[in-house]
Order: sequence, then C-alpha cells, then structure tokens
Amino acid sequence: MSIEIERKFLLKNDNWRLDAHDQPIAGVPFRQGYLPAQNGITVRVRLEGADARLTIKGKTEGFSRQEFEYTIPLQDARQMLDTLCEKPLIEKVRYCRSEQGYIWEIDEFGGDNKGLIVAEIELDSEDEQPPLPDWVGQEVTGDARYFNVNLVKKPFSDW
Repeated sequence: MSIEIERKFLLKNDNWRLDAHDQPIAGVPFRQGYLPAQNGITVRVRLEGADARLTIKGKTEGFSRQEFEYTIPLQDARQMLDTLCEKPLIEKVRYCRSEQGYIWEIDEFGGDNKGLIVAEIELDSEDEQPPLPDWVGQEVTGDARYFNVNLVKKPFSDW
C-alpha cells in the first residue's frame, strides 16, 4: 500500500506542450473506467498505452488517500471496461513534463470530457509547496467535479 498525495490545477495556456528544447511533448492514450463502489472508495480499470492496471483508492482526506495498484492482463482490462465499468468511459491523453525537480502529469480529455485539461503533481507531504510553472492556473484539488470518477457521472460537456 502507498499513500497518494496530489494536487490538481487547471492550465492558463498551452506553454506546457513544448519541452525545454521547444520540442512537442509526446502523450500516452488512456482509456479508463470505474467499477461501482461506495463510501468514497474507487476501483479503476485503466488501459495506459499497451499496459493495463487495476487501482483501488481509499477515501480522500485532505490531499491524501490510500492507493493500491496492480498490473492486470490487457484482455481482462478490456473486458472489464466494456462490460463492468460505468459509462461513459474516461478517454484522455497524458503528457508528463519535468519542471524544477517535479513531474507534472497533464491530462487532455476527449470524448464527453473534451475541452478539459488538468495538471496533477504528486507530492511527498501535504505541506510541500512546489514551485508552480507559468502555465499552471487555478487549483482545483478539492473540487470534486474534477475527480475522474465524477467525470463519468457528470462529464465536462454537461457543466
């Protein structure tokens, strides 16, 4: 088990799309869904490029929550996404960008969430204050609308 501590932000502009050498950052396509759960616990099935994972996350407290993640067979993940997960599925491309010693994960959503772009940063403690790049905008860490599991129930296109 590990503890996930992350903060989430909207973006001000597209400056994140180019690396330090002005080259476009490559993204990895994701397709993910959620099995019905309750009491703030989420069970996620994810295709991440050619890999598949099952992730169980506990209830969020502050910026933190318990997280258990396991590699699963690709065919099992596809079947769970197609037959067991709530719809619509989350479609996005994830870009990773290194900034001042931190790795930022930028998710550009497609499907029913097209138009939404969110940056996340994982931290070692809730007290940590990472420097924010100039392309980082409003923090939405505590705004439940931006939780992927909630984007299934109320997609960005319905806001």
